[in-house]
Amino acid sequence: MRRRGLALLLCFAAVAARAGEPVRVCYNYGCSAQAAVSYSEAQWLRVDVLLVEATTPVRERALLGVAVGWLLGWAGEQTPIGADHGGNLADDEVDGRMDCIDHATTVTRLLQRLEARGALRFHRVLAPARRARLLLFEHYAAQIETLDPESGGRYVVDSWFFDNGQPAAVMSLARWQAGESPDDGMDDEYD
Repeated sequence: MRRRGLALLLCFAAVAARAGEPVRVCYNYGCSAQAAVSYSEAQWLRVDVLLVEATTPVRERALLGVAVGWLLGWAGEQTPIGADHGGNLADDEVDGRMDCIDHATTVTRLLQRLEARGALRFHRVLAPARRARLLLFEHYAAQIETLDPESGGRYVVDSWFFDNGQPAAVMSLARWQAGESPDDGMDDEYD
């Protein structure tokens, strides 16, 4: 019993140490500015408690959207990204504005931290995804892949569409690549 208690204490100390490592957040378009964000262990644990509710890959994706919103909202309390509005037009010239490159890079880093903490049970984090339409319109988003080959597939976690702190859109890579957005009836993604 005593060894088990010591092992749990060491495990908690390792997790707490990871919580103290800052996450770099990009902003001001094209990752031209970056700031280190430190999350408290209480914040990480709140996200962990949320994600432990996931019993399926579908549920984990839905909860990841919420978790990313929380993490970006907390980052907005420490950095200028709190001023970021969805898209690129509502916050033009504002310090802290984020384009899709800023969002894709930052959300990928946040997802990687969740993965390292063991909070993702049904997905793994991939490099950001890119879509291009008409050779002029490029868009990037963080990308995850299910671990289960039966229900496998790739998905994007895209916070660019919404104001800072709002849940990120999570949709299939195929739908996102086809140019769909959260306004295009994504609710069936979680059925």
